[in-house]
Amino acid sequence: MGNSGSAVKVCTDHQGGINWLSLSPDGQRLLTGSEDGTARLWSTADSQCHGHFQGHESYITFCHLENEAAFTCSADHTIRKWDVMTGQCLAIYRGHTSIVNRILVAKDYLFSGSYDRTARCWSVDKEKQIQEFRGHRNCVLTLAHYSSRDVLEEEEEVEEEAEKMSRDLLVTGSTDCTVKVWWVSSGRCYQTLLGHTGAVLCLILDAPNRELFSGSTDYTIRTWNIVTGEQLKVFKEHQGSVICLELVNRHLYSGSADRTVKCWLVDTGERIQTYKAHKHSVSTLKYHAGILFTGSGDACARAFNSRSGVLQKIFRGHKFIINCIQIHNELLYTASHDGTLRIWDIRGICKRNKRRLKKERSVQGRSSQKGSLSRLFNNKVGCMVQQENGE
Repeated sequence: MGNSGSAVKVCTDHQGGINWLSLSPDGQRLLTGSEDGTARLWSTADSQCHGHFQGHESYITFCHLENEAAFTCSADHTIRKWDVMTGQCLAIYRGHTSIVNRILVAKDYLFSGSYDRTARCWSVDKEKQIQEFRGHRNCVLTLAHYSSRDVLEEEEEVEEEAEKMSRDLLVTGSTDCTVKVWWVSSGRCYQTLLGHTGAVLCLILDAPNRELFSGSTDYTIRTWNIVTGEQLKVFKEHQGSVICLELVNRHLYSGSADRTVKCWLVDTGERIQTYKAHKHSVSTLKYHAGILFTGSGDACARAFNSRSGVLQKIFRGHKFIINCIQIHNELLYTASHDGTLRIWDIRGICKRNKRRLKKERSVQGRSSQKGSLSRLFNNKVGCMVQQENGE
């Protein structure tokens, strides 16, 4: 069943629910965005709040943290850029006409998706809109970015000079049941991926393998070839909306409103594991060192052995849905709609899992020496994107 754990620290500075939690690339800081209209910066070294970003006129829906700058988007229709050292607002990006619910930073670009049915591209260093992507019939919920250099052969590339020079593409998922791929340079829709019959809640991109995965309220996950737009596979076993995805080592993890996570072999479409025990929707998940961590609408986080599916630990203490999780230095960070950031020590289960993996590799080595045909599964997978609960 797994034993319960107590948080090593509970951070209660926010006055409203925490909607998102972002970890800096160097792992030194965390950023929380809240219903109270503020974002806070936390040190992973001492778990203290070292920054308080105020200025939005409504709640923060999502946030993203770089090493030097923080980005927040809000129901006030704007995106803001902040200096992580001083807390100063460096830029305000205006143009959306409704709630901005998602942002993505890539290269020198800032991308945003909104309930106004558009996605937009901004210059990170200037308060300037570079491009608008208009064509969805309903709100844009999720974003991904890649370069055609990552996926296209020279002979496959389009001939339009501006597009050939830029080669950056934006992927958008919408409540209009479609996924669209756009040329960033021109704003032109490169392709529309049709097949879902419900809102697209989450996207995950595997550019080296030319694949895109989309999860939907139609209970399915679909795999697409991002060069041709062809639908490759449909994963159908969930009995509720697919809320979050993560991909590791050609294994796909999907968290759903049906209270389960499932693990799939990407190459065959086979479902090889189901992780149960949640009492509400699975809102967020993350894979770490052979362990699958999940956050749920039942206010608990859980740790599963990714290979066996065995529940190893339950993290209790939150009062409402866990919206996001991060892991750094064998600490688990959980952010909840109850307004708290909780920090949990996961060294014990990580250590036990490492011992188990070492033992399994030893057994596997002996078996291969004897000519055994048995093989152990590779360590598995997980993914982010979060949506509301609902069954």
